[in-house]
Amino acid sequence: MYDLDTRKNALALVAQGHSLSSASRRTGISRSAIREWQARVEPLPRMSGQAAPCLRCLPVPEVPADTAAYAYLLGLYLGDGCISPHRRGGHYLRIACADAWPGLIDLCRNAITAVRPEDSVYVLRREGCVMVTSYGRHWPCLFPQRGPGKKHERAIVLEAWQQAAVGDRPWEFVRGLIHSDGCRITNWTTRLIGGEQKRYEYPQYFFTNTSADILRLFTDTLDALDVGWKPSHQSRAAQNISVAKRASVALMDAHVGPKH
Repeated sequence: MYDLDTRKNALALVAQGHSLSSASRRTGISRSAIREWQARVEPLPRMSGQAAPCLRCLPVPEVPADTAAYAYLLGLYLGDGCISPHRRGGHYLRIACADAWPGLIDLCRNAITAVRPEDSVYVLRREGCVMVTSYGRHWPCLFPQRGPGKKHERAIVLEAWQQAAVGDRPWEFVRGLIHSDGCRITNWTTRLIGGEQKRYEYPQYFFTNTSADILRLFTDTLDALDVGWKPSHQSRAAQNISVAKRASVALMDAHVGPKH
């Protein structure tokens, strides 16, 4: 059995861009073993009774202690996340993050670790993005919105305990949604000043999603935070929510900010 440091060193080679075959040649460890460690780097417990408990599976279910991390991760999941089953049991939580935002990747990893410190977290690189991934048996308990098909094709409704977490940490929830399916841009228009057309620039936030339920969760939270918003350009596939008023943008800048 390989120790934890050996496993992490092999996965580090993969994270640096080495193929499984290359990492196998460099370490002398089989490709199949390294592939399995991508799902779980820690050695599995010998007995099921040693497995880490799930707060939602207790006789009296509990809410994750770090509600800030959970609210942020919930926003990321609703925007760019998915949960899929593993053939040997358990589930993968995957959050897609663009390569252009290394700070976002770190924030995502930190949030997953804060919510489920018992489960390993690793990064799978894809063209133009990474999949921040965690394997565990209880991700569907923490994100009961998981279901077959695309999110916009099924109802997305928060359970009471999730609503309480969002109510406790609304800015973190908004931040997660913006960091997944939103952006902060500098827009511009022209104004007639002293008889002359002049260019005027202003910051603006957008959130884009195809699910009416997720859009409503976003705008309801903005309403609770006194952030002004309005629907923007709508295509057949998605709707944009715009935050452009100066006072509202200032609030968003103070609590959300651009991706980095």
